[in-house]
Amino acid sequence: MFTKLMLSRRFAPLFWCQFFAALNDNFVKNALIILIIYHTGSEAGAALVTLAGVIFIAPFFILSALGGEMADRYDKALMARRLKFAEIGVAAITSLGFILNSLPLLFVSLGALGILAALFGPAKYGILPDQLETSELAAGNALVEGATFMAILIGTIAGVYAASEAGNPWIISAVVMALAIMSWLFAREILLTRPGAPDLEITLNPLASTMALLKELKTSSRLWAGALIASWFWLVGAVVLSIWPPLVKSLLGGTPGLVTLCLTVFTVGIAAGSALAARGSHARPNLSLVPIGAFVMGLFSLDIAWMLYGSIAPTEPVTPMAFLANLSGIRLLFDLFALACGGGLFIVPAFAAVQSWADPDKRARVIASVNVLNAAFMTIAGALVAGLQAYGVGPVVFFSALGIATLFVGIAVRRNWSQESAASDPV
Repeated sequence: MFTKLMLSRRFAPLFWCQFFAALNDNFVKNALIILIIYHTGSEAGAALVTLAGVIFIAPFFILSALGGEMADRYDKALMARRLKFAEIGVAAITSLGFILNSLPLLFVSLGALGILAALFGPAKYGILPDQLETSELAAGNALVEGATFMAILIGTIAGVYAASEAGNPWIISAVVMALAIMSWLFAREILLTRPGAPDLEITLNPLASTMALLKELKTSSRLWAGALIASWFWLVGAVVLSIWPPLVKSLLGGTPGLVTLCLTVFTVGIAAGSALAARGSHARPNLSLVPIGAFVMGLFSLDIAWMLYGSIAPTEPVTPMAFLANLSGIRLLFDLFALACGGGLFIVPAFAAVQSWADPDKRARVIASVNVLNAAFMTIAGALVAGLQAYGVGPVVFFSALGIATLFVGIAVRRNWSQESAASDPV
């Protein structure tokens, strides 16, 4: 199934378009993170790292509804082409930020990339059910999710290099521009689709359109529950990815290379869980995997908290090889892998079900509503984490809270949504 999709014009151009776009987004974000942690010397470094995530995510809350209406009103493929062309201009601003070594300019470009990503999201996920069969949706989503986190990984590795003294800002700028152009070229190859609602009137007030979409989403209990499930996944992912780099330095005494190793393990875990979910879903998404994924995430979050409790950073920097030479280090990496694997099991069947359940003429707006909830969960969680970090709250508390809350989420899904989904019409 995976090979078939990757060789198909129905899927491959969209896959590579979103991959290069996500790679650019995460390259800028993670280069900014490394600059903050290792080169600014700011005592508020952990809070600034979380703030960077909030700046990128906030546009999803404000503009996803507009993006959903546009994706239903117009051809999604044409919309993708125009957004990716605009992204080339933002890449030029980003390049200038790297050349000038300007954190403020990089924060501005990060926000602009967030705006374009917020508008692109409903079209990207809305076009999948238009191009793929229902039986292919889980595999398609697994590939997209895996590629997203692979982009995070590669963006992090490149970001570490870009933020190091060895990084040539002119080369980095050229890479940023090349990625934006590649994304646009692949967007031009996406097959055209018919607009889902060509007579839809666009609501220019983003607050009004957002509230209207959320209100309509709540009219379907299974879509609303699916949206909340997806949002919890992104909340967990956003919190883990925001607190992990500072954690590596402050508690583990790790080098930037250890940050990269940890995020590599996390990315591979997401990909493994997504692949398992796709293989466990045949004619339709396998919703029984969703609570299993929640329980896995919760249990291993708690074990990470247990491992970190009482940790004191070594006096000498810890390299990846030194970390792997310690059984505690191997166990912590395994916990991180298992947490991420549970996330893949959790999100892929849930989001594929939401896509297939949505009416074709409202599909992009349904996905936009999900993106709004995702952004709300991540923004509120990010702001809360940043505030608590500023008051000295550490990662042990965060992982403990995530673990306990996720276990309760798994229980709620098991009791409510799975039963309702089983009683509903087949996907």
